[in-house]
Amino acid sequence: MTTARDRSALTTVRPVADELLVSGGDVYDARVIAGLRALGWTVRDAQVPGAWPRPDAAARRALDAVLADGGDPVLLDGLVACGVPDVVVPHTARRPVAVLVHLPLGAEQPDLEAGEVAVLRAAAVVIATSPWTARRLRERVPGVVVATPGVDPAPLAAGTDGAHRLLCLGAVTPTKGQDLLVEALAALPEHPWTLDLVGPTGRAPAFVADLRAAVARHGLTDRVRVSGPRTGADLDETWHATDLLVAPSRVETYGMVVTEAFARGIPVVASSAGGLPDTVANGGVLTPPEDVPALVATLRRWFAEPGHRDGLRISASSQRCSLAAWTQTSRRVDRALAELLEFRPRA
Repeated sequence: MTTARDRSALTTVRPVADELLVSGGDVYDARVIAGLRALGWTVRDAQVPGAWPRPDAAARRALDAVLADGGDPVLLDGLVACGVPDVVVPHTARRPVAVLVHLPLGAEQPDLEAGEVAVLRAAAVVIATSPWTARRLRERVPGVVVATPGVDPAPLAAGTDGAHRLLCLGAVTPTKGQDLLVEALAALPEHPWTLDLVGPTGRAPAFVADLRAAVARHGLTDRVRVSGPRTGADLDETWHATDLLVAPSRVETYGMVVTEAFARGIPVVASSAGGLPDTVANGGVLTPPEDVPALVATLRRWFAEPGHRDGLRISASSQRCSLAAWTQTSRRVDRALAELLEFRPRA
């Protein structure tokens, strides 16, 4: 690890964080920046507006200006960096650059993959936020470092009746698969479940409108609540009343909500998309992505078998002692950034 004497100024570059549209990546970036400051880095946090990773000309100019301003090490969020190799790569010759990758762009936008690889190969350090992301990147880019998200300690959730209060937490978008969960629960009307869909609703308005229509079509408006984002005490209260977290994602690099559930002893049903199998491990049940009948069967068993529920609660609670803190994440990033201090400009 670097020492206080070794550390220096650092510029971090990330998308503008909108509190109404906050993502897991936004939370990760903010927590790591705070952690690096606590470890002795003097961090200049540059938040750049734009429709990343496909910015307009003004956003590209803003990023170029940030990168041209000074020669201290820079840590770029991959969402900003990887779609604009023509902006980023020239700066890597004169300035130490690290790139932090949450979701490889090529996983959802294949036409951006070649540019992403060019950026990552030019960077001095590449940090992935999950083992799954690292595995994908290592197919094209050597030496990827992994710094998984941390989780804050939390009290055990009381739940509601032990079975029927369900939570799906995350931005309401096709990627998170809330529509799949609604379809699955519509097939289980005989059980007295309720579902809270908690998370930003502004990222994919058409999807949200279709989701609300599906809830109405199935006659579930009194059982499914599309609540929007919750934070602070409101979110804590939601967690405390939850019996089961469901994460039916179509794409997921890690699944921070899974470790947040485990921190409270809440069992998890999740798809096996992306990095979720690494995160869920032995604390929950996995179903194939986009397989509504499999999700129906898994939820039916959860509702119908008290012994099965008890076993999953024990498994979830057992994960609490092994969860990493955010300080560990920051220390891992700190060690990776130590390489930037050895940077020498290219001739």
